Formats: sequence, C-alpha cells, structure tokens
Amino acid sequence: MPEDTTQRRRRAPAMSPEDRREAIVTATVPLLFEHGANVTTSQIAKAAGIAEGTVFRAFKDKRELIHTCVRSVLAVDSELEFLEQAKQADTLARRLSWAISAVSGYLDRMWKLMSVLRDSGYDPHDGHDTKREHKGPPVEMQRITEHVAALFGPDDDLRVDPSLAAGLLLGLVFTNRMQGNGFSDVTADADQLVELFLHGVLKEN
Repeated sequence: MPEDTTQRRRRAPAMSPEDRREAIVTATVPLLFEHGANVTTSQIAKAAGIAEGTVFRAFKDKRELIHTCVRSVLAVDSELEFLEQAKQADTLARRLSWAISAVSGYLDRMWKLMSVLRDSGYDPHDGHDTKREHKGPPVEMQRITEHVAALFGPDDDLRVDPSLAAGLLLGLVFTNRMQGNGFSDVTADADQLVELFLHGVLKEN
C-alpha cells in the first residue's frame, strides 16, 4: 500500500532551527514586498507550508521576523560576488557598467522594501537597538564601495584615488535612481552613466 502523508512526514528528516528560520524568511520576503508590515503570520505560514505556531517557535514575534527579513534583503553578498566577476571584463568601461547594474539593482530593492514597510507603518527602530540599526545599509554600501574601487586597475590613468573615484561613481548611480521628488524623471542606462562618468557631458572638440 502507498504511504500516507503522515508516514512520509514522520520519515522526513527534521529541519534544524537555523534551516527552519531561513526557510521562513525566504517565504516571508516576497510577502513583505507585497503587503509590507501588514502581512499576517497566517499568510506567512501558508507560504512556508508550515503551521502558524511554527512561526512563533522560530521567531519571538512577527516584528523579529520582519527585522530578520529586512537584514536579509539589505545583505549585499550577491552584489559583491557580481562585482568580483566584473573584474574579468577586459575594459574599465565594461567593469564599471557591471558595477552600476549591480548597485542599481540593490538600491531599487532596498528602496522598494523600505517604501512598502514605511507605508504600512513599520518603524525599524521600534523595539530594537537604534544605534545598531543605523549601522546596517551604510556598512553594506561601504563594502560595495570597496569592491567598486577594486575595479580600477593599475593601468587605469586615474586623476584621483580609486576609493574617491568609486564614491563619485556611486553618487552618480544614487542620483540616477532618484526619480521625482525634485529629481529628473529621465535616467541614464549603465553604459550612458559610465560614458558620462569617464568623459563628462561635453562633446569632444
């Protein structure tokens, strides 16, 4: 006779607490982008394929879960890996184009989540260490800046230090992603931004 669902569950290896937390976070992140802090633990449990009580065994409360998800979204591990791969590009312009694509995606992801959470009334500092909170995105951006600076090679004829060049490039990327609220509605693509960064806005004589 075929095994019933209960028998299969009993034979399935139990997940470790860390694996369980990670699985819940993975299921919750898309719901945060859709519902913000208004997402319910019932929705989370359904998405994760678990009982609702399991959520509270893995996390103290919903706020701790959201806080963990935010840290997950703000992590830049994939962007840093992409920037390492960008070193393989044969020209500085192509390396910087890769960098702009990675950073633009990160900024869009971060801003979208923060906007949804803010609109749903979420305060990231409520119930957590404010000083520690403020060390989040700036530290991640510092890591990105260091990796972008490493894309400038010894053969590149720079007028400034690579770290300053990286900071200036990221400043352009940041401004380029800001639309509305007094900023232009027109944005440059990665290649255009590299061209402007390396050669300015004036045509060559």
